[in-house]
Amino acid sequence: MNVKFLNPFVEAAHEVLQAETGLALTRGDLILEKEAFRTDDVTVILGIIGQVEGNVFYSMTERTAIGLAERMMNEPFESFIELAQSGIAELGNVITGRASVKLSHNGYESTISAPTMLLGKGATISTLDFLRLVLPLNSECGSLGIHLALREGIQSHLKMAREETRFLAKHSAA
Repeated sequence: MNVKFLNPFVEAAHEVLQAETGLALTRGDLILEKEAFRTDDVTVILGIIGQVEGNVFYSMTERTAIGLAERMMNEPFESFIELAQSGIAELGNVITGRASVKLSHNGYESTISAPTMLLGKGATISTLDFLRLVLPLNSECGSLGIHLALREGIQSHLKMAREETRFLAKHSAA
């Protein structure tokens, strides 16, 4: 996993969570994980394709998800009902979309999938040969784990090859 993909997600998460919930966030220690991902109570999954490819998982307890949804929608939830689920899925979508824009400013165009939500702790998701960089963000609602299983995509390599071909053609003609 290329660490240069991390900062756009850190910045996007802080911007979006601050704007949507008003919560103060503290960053936990980064962790590099090789083994399969084990879900928490609530996990939002988004795929990324393009010059950056892979998956992003947003993992949290149900209590954290309810707390975030309550802050976002300014209403209490006694359980993790569909409206709260939709809000948390959209939170992952907005963070990933914002990070995608930041990645494009750094020369990495990508497209994100619609969010998928897994409910229930303990499911195993293999990211195969992708290492995962895990960033915990802590707030008074609890901890949100952002798991990045990303790498430079084939489109990035094709773009570099096209640029090299243009450069060589321009300079060999001179």
